[in-house]
Amino acid sequence: MLHTASLRGLRHVWADQGYEGPLTGRDTKTILGLTVEIVYRQPGQKGFQVLPRRWVIERTLAWISRRRRCARDYERLPQHHATMVHWAAIIHMTRRLARLPQHQPQDPKQPL
Repeated sequence: MLHTASLRGLRHVWADQGYEGPLTGRDTKTILGLTVEIVYRQPGQKGFQVLPRRWVIERTLAWISRRRRCARDYERLPQHHATMVHWAAIIHMTRRLARLPQHQPQDPKQPL
């Protein structure tokens, strides 16, 4: 049974069509307070194509598991593992931010 305490902070959920079922209707909004949006393939689509909001969780878990301590079960306590996951996310995001082009101040002597 799904407890609403475990869904704290969730308001909108994207799922692929394999999850379509009784919990994707209006009952989900009234019972769980969630909006479930099913992401469908385009009509006539053949082969693999990336669909909006698909693979977000898988991609995020892949980024986290690239850190050695998150790839295996090294930690004795769940709190320690949660801390390692936070550190992995911080490392990933700071490296992404470091790759962004920095704003270059304009030389006042050069004309616009």
